[in-house]
Amino acid sequence: MPQPALHVESVLAGHDNIIWMIATGADSFAAVDPGEADPVSTFLTKKRSTLSHILITHHHGDHIGGVVPLRQRHGGLVIGAQADAHRLPPLDLAVSHNDRIPLGNSTAHVLAVPGHTTGHLAYHIEDALFSGDTLFGFGCGRLFEGTPEMMWTSLLQLRALPDDTRLFAGHEYTLANLAFAIALEPERLELTELRTKITATINTGQLSLPHPLSMEKSFNPFLRSDDPTLKSNIGVAHISPKDIFAELRERRNNF
Repeated sequence: MPQPALHVESVLAGHDNIIWMIATGADSFAAVDPGEADPVSTFLTKKRSTLSHILITHHHGDHIGGVVPLRQRHGGLVIGAQADAHRLPPLDLAVSHNDRIPLGNSTAHVLAVPGHTTGHLAYHIEDALFSGDTLFGFGCGRLFEGTPEMMWTSLLQLRALPDDTRLFAGHEYTLANLAFAIALEPERLELTELRTKITATINTGQLSLPHPLSMEKSFNPFLRSDDPTLKSNIGVAHISPKDIFAELRERRNNF
């Protein structure tokens, strides 16, 4: 089997935050959404590596809490949304939708994906998508600032990426999201089988992520808001996919 194009490792923070560490050289890494500094510093010490970049997807504290101390301890180019610069730690590079950033031997393609927050970014790098709190394993983020239409448009943008793109989300929410998907479509045995498999993975101390975007396209109800089968299965009368998405998000909020 072909090897993944991008080498990525994980650092856990808080209750369920995942800080993704992207190899940018033989002994350097970029950190995505470091909500805490100490776990990243420990990782870098163990790897005898330096911090080359810090990529920020959005302004919430559990994603930026470690940025300033990491910058002070290890340096690293801090990258975040130009539109959100007023509520992010000081940026070395302020970026916008469709910008392309050199990252070691790779290039990060910046995607504006508002919905969870209005200034949310995702980063598509080689065969990897760092989605922050926009797209989770079989779920999506709450709409704290954006509208359903905004989030649905953002999800369509991510859904258009290649099937073999690996999903790296900002939290380990996969099993909770699968429980919701199963409640929506209990007759889909593939969902129950998937939950059993992922539960076994997590019970061994591993993360459920990354997995290919093709799995999200098949099983994530939020990415299927324009799927007639899902519409029929959940018994909604809405015509617009945006309205179906809004209904799903409301149901998930109260699940």
